[in-house]
Amino acid sequence: SHFEDGKDFDARIEYVTQPKQLGTAHALSCAKDSLDDEFVVLPGDNIVDSTAISDLLSSKKGTSILITESPEPSKYGVVVLSEGRAKNIIEKPEEGISNLISTGIYLLDSKVFVEIDRLLKEGKYDLTEAIRQLALKEDIFGIFTSGMWVDAIYPWDLLTINNAVLTGLKEKTSGKIEKNVTLKGSVSIGDDSVIRSGSYIIGPAVIGKGCEIGPNVCIYPSTSIGDNVSVQAFSIIEHTVLMDDVMVGPNSYVSHSVLGKGVRASSNLNVSVGEALINIENEVHKVPKIGAIIGEDSHLEGSVTASAGTIIGAKNRIAALKLVKGSTPDESIVM
Repeated sequence: SHFEDGKDFDARIEYVTQPKQLGTAHALSCAKDSLDDEFVVLPGDNIVDSTAISDLLSSKKGTSILITESPEPSKYGVVVLSEGRAKNIIEKPEEGISNLISTGIYLLDSKVFVEIDRLLKEGKYDLTEAIRQLALKEDIFGIFTSGMWVDAIYPWDLLTINNAVLTGLKEKTSGKIEKNVTLKGSVSIGDDSVIRSGSYIIGPAVIGKGCEIGPNVCIYPSTSIGDNVSVQAFSIIEHTVLMDDVMVGPNSYVSHSVLGKGVRASSNLNVSVGEALINIENEVHKVPKIGAIIGEDSHLEGSVTASAGTIIGAKNRIAALKLVKGSTPDESIVM
C-alpha cells in the first residue's frame, strides 16, 4: 500500500504472494517465475543502506553472500570462510567460531532453485540450508560490507533500528511552533503538528503529521513520533518510538520503549528503565537497557508503572495504579 507499483519511487514493482509461510526457501521459490537469471535476495525485516547493496553488486564475483561483523554472532548464522569463499553457515553457534555473520542478503542465479526444489521435496524450507548445500558444489563468495545493516529479531531491536535511521536526520519544521519552544539538534516536525509553549526538544528526533506536543513537554534524542500523536503536558519522552495515533497523558515518563499504534496511556504513566531478562519463545535474553514494549490498541489507565523489560500484548486493558512486569498476552485485562 505504501510503494504500490513503484512509479512514485522511479521503480517497477511486482508482488508475489507466498500462500503459506513455510519458510524462506519456499518464499523464494514462489517468485521463481518472476526472476531473471541473476537476482538479489534480501530479508524484509532488515534496515540496509545503498553502500551495503553496492558492496554486493560491485564485487562482480558471481554467486555471493553479504557478510558483516557482529559483537553477538551467536544470534545469527556465522559464515566460515576459506580464501574468500563461504564454506559453511553455522546457525547460532554455541561456541565462538567467528564474528563474521550472514546478513541474509545474497546475489544468486537460477542454480539455487535446483537445491531449493530438492529441499522442498524433503520438507525443508530454509534458504540458508539451500545456500549451504549450493556451497558444497560451487563457489559462493563472501563479500564484506561496512554499510548499514540492522536486523530486527526481537521487539527491542526496533530501538536500535530507530537510532540508526535517525542518524543523519535532516531538519524540517512544519506545522505550528508556539513561543518559548526550544529546538536543539536535528529535529523534524511534520505538517499540521503543534508544538505547545514551554516544550523542549533535542534531536535527533522526528515528529510526524497532525501531532500535538505539550505544553511543557521534553523530548530527548533518539525519539520517533508517528502521525496523529498526542503527548500531553509535563511528560518526558526519550529514546523511544511512539507509533501512529498514540496518546501519552500528562506527567508521564517514557524511555527506551516502543508504544504500538493506537496505544492510549492516561496520566502519570511511568516506565522504569534498566537491565532486564526477557523470555521470548522460551529463550531468555539479557537486555542491557530497556523500558517497555506496549502492543497496539492497548489502553493504560492513570498512574500505571511498567517495570524494565515489560512486554504488554496488543489490545490489553491495564487498570489504574497497577505495576506491570514480565509479559502479558494479547487482549489481557489487568485489574
